[in-house]
Amino acid sequence: MKTIRIAGLICSGLLCLFLQAGTPVELKGAVRPNVLFLLTDDQRPDTIAALGNTAIRTPHLDQLVQRGFVFHNAYCMGSTMPAVCNPSRHMIQSGMSLYRYQAKPTEQTPSLAHSFRQAGYETYHHSKRGNSAREYHKHYEHSHYLEDMVERNSGHHGRTAANDAIEFLRMRDHERPFFMYVGFAGPHDPRVAAEEWLQQYPLDSLSVPKNHAIFHPFDNGELLIRDELLAPWPRTEALVRQHLRDYYACITSIDFHIGRIMETLKQQGELDNTLILFSSDHGLAIGSHGLFGKQNLYEHSMRAPMLLAGPGIPRGETSALMYLHDVFPTLCDLASLDVPAGLDGISQKPVIRGQQDSVRKTIYLAYKNSQRAVRYGDWKLIRYPLVNRNQLFNLRDDPHETRNLAGEDRHQQQLEEMLGLLAVQHEQTGDPHPLTAQDPVSGDIPNAEFLEARRPPPK
Repeated sequence: MKTIRIAGLICSGLLCLFLQAGTPVELKGAVRPNVLFLLTDDQRPDTIAALGNTAIRTPHLDQLVQRGFVFHNAYCMGSTMPAVCNPSRHMIQSGMSLYRYQAKPTEQTPSLAHSFRQAGYETYHHSKRGNSAREYHKHYEHSHYLEDMVERNSGHHGRTAANDAIEFLRMRDHERPFFMYVGFAGPHDPRVAAEEWLQQYPLDSLSVPKNHAIFHPFDNGELLIRDELLAPWPRTEALVRQHLRDYYACITSIDFHIGRIMETLKQQGELDNTLILFSSDHGLAIGSHGLFGKQNLYEHSMRAPMLLAGPGIPRGETSALMYLHDVFPTLCDLASLDVPAGLDGISQKPVIRGQQDSVRKTIYLAYKNSQRAVRYGDWKLIRYPLVNRNQLFNLRDDPHETRNLAGEDRHQQQLEEMLGLLAVQHEQTGDPHPLTAQDPVSGDIPNAEFLEARRPPPK
């Protein structure tokens, strides 16, 4: 996998404060960079204008893309429960993989906050309640918990998080570097957006995803969960556009408030010494493959945006594979902190600096006991043990996962190789659930009956 430098970008405004075409700004002397870690909830990887989505408006995230480094293949490893955000944030905070993180960490458990606080950083945290164990937050000197329903129903996603972050920046100890973890409640539902954001998205200007479908092709075992009941079947184009409008409006609201935080850093003269990392806990289907939630292993739901900008970060992009739990060691490495021993996460600094094309060869994904996936190179296999089904995709030729090659004769050898790799990764990750059910169901009849019963009545 190749790391590609972005050349020829126009240098203007904030861009000139940071970098000269493609050249990392090395840290000078003993100056340590501040760290600002921005994390949204349920944001697909294809929801940033500068990365190719011409429908959405994200001017401040676009600035990070233009002056920073982009990982196009950053994955949440999955979840052991329907609330995918919970394990994802545990993995991010701990640097451990899905079956090895501690839900109830001890004093000795490494964490992002602990590492930076021990290094002398003033640590700050803002997030909604219940996303990860409070024990992971105890090393933050300043903790704020968002009453997320109040925030979401206000129509101004990100406002409270930005207000608290800006207040911290004004009141902090200016003699110490800071580590800030700012978790936004959106664009997770309920997606209530104020009119100033909604009016930017006329319904007739929006297109459905390229992998839109009115139904999922079979019962994946998760069609009765909360997220899938947010919208009726069939998932018509009109229905998906309405949900996309609300979704995009919430993202644009968050982008605006990210801009406020960045402007405060600029006013304080800290912007050019702040390492900024933007990501999300996972993506979302919202009409892709006939689904609406994130309880699946397709690219739109398991990948997340991953942007880095600041001192020591070149302009560029990469197709290298990474997990979200690589963030912990990567931030430590970029800030010249010791990376705690025993983490499952791997520092992506060699990829960012152009020293290696990749530090990972494979990605293993899991959801409860019903779905497993492995990615190697251009190939991706999704296995559904409970219904004994396989999906095989070539992501180079079919990035939207619309053509299942598992049933084609000429791809049987590739299928067998991927099934073998899945078994190896299954064992190496400590996955406790079998890859084959003793009594698999077909996945056809229950799904058809379920969906037919929920078709809207004829007009």
